Amino acid sequence: MAYAGLVAGLGNPGQKYAGTRHNMGFIFIDDLLELAGREGQCRELNGRKFNARLWAVSLPQLRGEWLACEPQTFMNSSGDALRPLLNWHNLEAAQLVVVQDEMDIPAGELRFKFGGGLAGHNGLLSISQQLGTQDFYRLRIGIGKPMRKEDTLAWVLGRPYGEDREKIAAIMPYALETLFVFSEKGLAAAMQFAHTAAKEAGGTAGN
Repeated sequence: MAYAGLVAGLGNPGQKYAGTRHNMGFIFIDDLLELAGREGQCRELNGRKFNARLWAVSLPQLRGEWLACEPQTFMNSSGDALRPLLNWHNLEAAQLVVVQDEMDIPAGELRFKFGGGLAGHNGLLSISQQLGTQDFYRLRIGIGKPMRKEDTLAWVLGRPYGEDREKIAAIMPYALETLFVFSEKGLAAAMQFAHTAAKEAGGTAGN
């Protein structure tokens, strides 16, 4: 079976970390699977050999059938799951879309990019080290920064609250749509859509 690509949501496994800022990638995959269950097809695959939860997803909005995964290696070893998974399915790094949390982006905003720096994100670092390249796609979900740098760990492992929680919830459908735009129209269109999504989400929330 030739898959169009692999979308990997980063996070930490276990109920302890469910819904935390560092698990935006898992939340994205869960939303994708829910949508596929309603509007398309979703088949759970055996991902044990890759230490990952793995599915094959088809949707009218998504060109081709995609693999979707949640590495179960914990964030800092995400590449340990993704490298053998890509190799097994004969997929290149350039067919990988990583969905991640991003402190350098305000809560409730999105960015889409190909390659570039890792912004100190240990999940991305692990992936780039294992793949031997930084040339893969990243869908970055903003979580904002704590007031003090020393609170970073508690921040990413904590759950969003108040206005941040509302903004992140409002932007998640646009995160899914960014993947669909990328699949249909390519990088430039996805970058533009992601960049303007917060304004759209804010307007929708206000209606």
